[in-house]
Amino acid sequence: MPAIAKVTKEMIIDAAFEIAKEMGAENINARTVSQKLGCSTQPVLYHFKTIADVRIATYKKASEFHINYVTNLSGKYERPMLEVGMRHIRFAVEEKNLFRFLFHSNYYTGVSLYDWLTGENFDALFPVLKKQAEADEQQAYIIFSQIFLVTHGIASLLANNAMVYDEAYCINTLSNAYFGIMYLIKEGELL
Repeated sequence: MPAIAKVTKEMIIDAAFEIAKEMGAENINARTVSQKLGCSTQPVLYHFKTIADVRIATYKKASEFHINYVTNLSGKYERPMLEVGMRHIRFAVEEKNLFRFLFHSNYYTGVSLYDWLTGENFDALFPVLKKQAEADEQQAYIIFSQIFLVTHGIASLLANNAMVYDEAYCINTLSNAYFGIMYLIKEGELL
Protein backbone atom coordinates (compact mmCIF):
# COMPACT_ATOMS: atom_id res chain seq x y z
CA MET A 1 0.00 0.00 0.00
CA PRO A 2 1.52 3.41 -0.99
CA ALA A 3 2.26 5.95 1.71
CA ILE A 4 -0.27 8.72 2.20
CA ALA A 5 1.08 12.05 0.99
CA LYS A 6 1.63 14.49 3.84
CA VAL A 7 -0.06 17.86 3.52
CA THR A 8 2.33 20.59 4.61
CA LYS A 9 1.71 24.13 5.77
CA GLU A 10 3.27 25.41 2.53
CA MET A 11 0.90 23.27 0.46
CA ILE A 12 -2.06 24.76 2.32
CA ILE A 13 -0.79 28.32 1.74
CA ASP A 14 -0.20 27.56 -1.95
CA ALA A 15 -3.71 26.14 -2.32
CA ALA A 16 -5.24 29.14 -0.53
CA PHE A 17 -3.20 31.46 -2.76
CA GLU A 18 -4.62 29.77 -5.87
CA ILE A 19 -8.13 30.11 -4.47
CA ALA A 20 -7.52 33.81 -3.81
CA LYS A 21 -6.28 34.27 -7.40
CA GLU A 22 -9.09 32.32 -9.02
CA MET A 23 -12.14 33.06 -6.89
CA GLY A 24 -11.16 35.79 -4.41
CA ALA A 25 -9.81 35.58 -0.87
CA GLU A 26 -13.32 35.59 0.58
CA ASN A 27 -13.59 32.01 -0.74
CA ILE A 28 -10.69 30.73 1.35
CA ASN A 29 -12.09 28.30 3.90
CA ALA A 30 -11.22 24.84 5.20
CA ARG A 31 -13.50 23.16 2.66
CA THR A 32 -12.20 24.96 -0.45
CA VAL A 33 -8.56 24.53 0.60
CA SER A 34 -9.03 20.84 1.34
CA GLN A 35 -10.84 20.35 -1.98
CA LYS A 36 -7.97 22.06 -3.79
CA LEU A 37 -5.51 19.72 -2.06
CA GLY A 38 -7.68 16.61 -2.45
CA CYS A 39 -7.71 15.90 1.28
CA SER A 40 -9.95 16.27 4.30
CA THR A 41 -10.20 19.51 6.26
CA GLN A 42 -8.16 17.95 9.10
CA PRO A 43 -4.69 18.92 7.76
CA VAL A 44 -5.81 22.51 7.25
CA LEU A 45 -7.07 22.79 10.80
CA TYR A 46 -4.02 20.95 12.14
CA HIS A 47 -1.54 23.46 10.68
CA PHE A 48 -3.61 26.60 11.32
CA LYS A 49 -5.70 27.47 14.38
CA THR A 50 -8.22 29.44 12.34
CA ILE A 51 -9.06 30.19 8.73
CA ALA A 52 -8.10 33.80 9.47
CA ASP A 53 -4.56 32.49 10.06
CA VAL A 54 -4.66 30.82 6.63
CA ARG A 55 -5.76 34.10 5.08
CA ILE A 56 -2.97 36.02 6.85
CA ALA A 57 -0.35 33.57 5.55
CA THR A 58 -1.93 33.78 2.10
CA TYR A 59 -1.87 37.56 2.26
CA LYS A 60 1.89 37.47 2.93
CA LYS A 61 2.40 35.18 -0.06
CA ALA A 62 0.24 37.43 -2.26
CA SER A 63 2.19 40.50 -1.11
CA GLU A 64 5.50 38.86 -2.03
CA PHE A 65 4.02 37.84 -5.40
CA HIS A 66 2.92 41.44 -6.03
CA ILE A 67 6.29 42.96 -5.10
CA ASN A 68 8.12 40.48 -7.35
CA TYR A 69 5.67 41.21 -10.16
CA VAL A 70 6.04 44.99 -9.85
CA THR A 71 9.83 45.08 -9.42
CA ASN A 72 10.72 42.54 -12.12
CA LEU A 73 11.69 45.20 -14.64
CA SER A 74 12.16 44.29 -18.29
CA GLY A 75 13.30 47.64 -19.69
CA LYS A 76 10.16 47.93 -21.81
CA TYR A 77 9.60 51.55 -20.78
CA GLU A 78 11.99 54.50 -21.07
CA ARG A 79 12.09 55.14 -17.31
CA PRO A 80 12.28 52.44 -14.62
CA MET A 81 9.73 54.22 -12.44
CA LEU A 82 7.27 54.35 -15.33
CA GLU A 83 7.67 50.60 -15.71
CA VAL A 84 7.07 50.04 -11.97
CA GLY A 85 3.86 52.07 -12.21
CA MET A 86 2.71 50.31 -15.35
CA ARG A 87 3.45 46.91 -13.81
CA HIS A 88 1.34 47.84 -10.75
CA ILE A 89 -1.50 48.81 -13.09
CA ARG A 90 -1.09 45.61 -15.13
CA PHE A 91 -1.17 43.60 -11.89
CA ALA A 92 -4.56 45.14 -11.12
CA VAL A 93 -5.78 44.21 -14.60
CA GLU A 94 -4.36 40.68 -14.68
CA GLU A 95 -4.76 39.72 -11.01
CA LYS A 96 -7.96 41.52 -9.98
CA ASN A 97 -8.74 39.15 -7.11
CA LEU A 98 -5.24 39.36 -5.64
CA PHE A 99 -5.18 43.14 -6.04
CA ARG A 100 -8.47 43.47 -4.16
CA PHE A 101 -7.21 41.08 -1.46
CA LEU A 102 -3.99 43.06 -1.05
CA PHE A 103 -5.37 46.59 -1.16
CA HIS A 104 -9.12 46.47 -0.58
CA SER A 105 -9.40 44.14 2.38
CA ASN A 106 -9.00 44.37 6.12
CA TYR A 107 -5.69 42.51 5.84
CA TYR A 108 -3.97 45.69 4.61
CA THR A 109 -3.72 47.44 7.96
CA GLY A 110 -1.22 48.80 10.41
CA VAL A 111 1.30 50.10 7.89
CA SER A 112 1.70 53.74 6.97
CA LEU A 113 2.21 54.72 3.34
CA TYR A 114 5.72 55.91 4.23
CA ASP A 115 6.63 52.61 5.89
CA TRP A 116 5.19 50.57 3.03
CA LEU A 117 6.94 52.58 0.30
CA THR A 118 10.29 52.84 2.07
CA GLY A 119 10.33 49.35 3.58
CA GLU A 120 12.25 46.41 2.21
CA ASN A 121 9.66 45.92 -0.55
CA PHE A 122 10.95 48.82 -2.62
CA ASP A 123 14.50 49.31 -1.26
CA ALA A 124 16.04 48.43 -4.61
CA LEU A 125 13.96 51.05 -6.43
CA PHE A 126 15.08 54.13 -4.51
CA PRO A 127 18.66 54.17 -5.84
CA VAL A 128 17.26 53.84 -9.38
CA LEU A 129 14.80 56.68 -8.80
CA LYS A 130 17.42 58.90 -7.14
CA LYS A 131 19.73 58.44 -10.13
CA GLN A 132 17.01 58.85 -12.75
CA ALA A 133 15.55 61.98 -11.14
CA GLU A 134 18.85 63.33 -9.80
CA ALA A 135 17.12 63.53 -6.43
CA ASP A 136 18.12 63.16 -2.82
CA GLU A 137 16.47 60.65 -0.45
CA GLN A 138 13.63 62.94 0.63
CA GLN A 139 12.89 64.05 -2.94
CA ALA A 140 12.94 60.42 -4.12
CA TYR A 141 10.36 59.52 -1.50
CA ILE A 142 8.15 62.48 -2.48
CA ILE A 143 8.36 61.56 -6.16
CA PHE A 144 7.69 57.88 -5.48
CA SER A 145 4.78 58.46 -3.10
CA GLN A 146 3.07 60.96 -5.40
CA ILE A 147 3.46 58.71 -8.44
CA PHE A 148 2.31 55.71 -6.42
CA LEU A 149 -0.90 57.46 -5.38
CA VAL A 150 -1.75 58.31 -9.00
CA THR A 151 -0.79 54.81 -10.13
CA HIS A 152 -2.76 53.14 -7.38
CA GLY A 153 -5.84 55.20 -8.16
CA ILE A 154 -5.79 54.02 -11.77
CA ALA A 155 -5.07 50.44 -10.69
CA SER A 156 -7.96 50.46 -8.19
CA LEU A 157 -10.40 51.68 -10.82
CA LEU A 158 -9.26 48.94 -13.18
CA ALA A 159 -9.38 46.20 -10.53
CA ASN A 160 -12.96 47.11 -9.77
CA ASN A 161 -14.00 47.26 -13.44
CA ALA A 162 -14.85 50.95 -13.33
CA MET A 163 -12.80 51.64 -16.46
CA VAL A 164 -11.25 49.85 -19.42
CA TYR A 165 -7.46 49.48 -19.54
CA ASP A 166 -5.81 51.85 -22.01
CA GLU A 167 -2.03 51.55 -21.91
CA ALA A 168 -1.33 54.81 -23.76
CA TYR A 169 -3.60 56.75 -21.40
CA CYS A 170 -1.90 55.21 -18.35
CA ILE A 171 1.58 55.99 -19.70
CA ASN A 172 0.61 59.60 -20.43
CA THR A 173 -1.00 60.06 -17.02
CA LEU A 174 1.98 58.64 -15.13
CA SER A 175 4.43 60.63 -17.26
CA ASN A 176 2.50 63.84 -16.64
CA ALA A 177 2.47 63.15 -12.90
CA TYR A 178 6.22 62.41 -12.90
CA PHE A 179 7.21 65.49 -14.88
CA GLY A 180 4.82 67.68 -12.90
CA ILE A 181 6.37 66.54 -9.63
CA MET A 182 9.88 67.00 -11.05
CA TYR A 183 8.98 70.55 -12.11
CA LEU A 184 7.63 71.40 -8.66
CA ILE A 185 10.75 70.01 -6.98
CA LYS A 186 13.09 71.97 -9.27
CA GLU A 187 11.06 75.15 -8.68
CA GLY A 188 11.06 74.54 -4.93
CA GLU A 189 7.26 74.65 -4.85
CA LEU A 190 6.44 71.11 -3.76
CA LEU A 191 4.63 71.13 -0.43
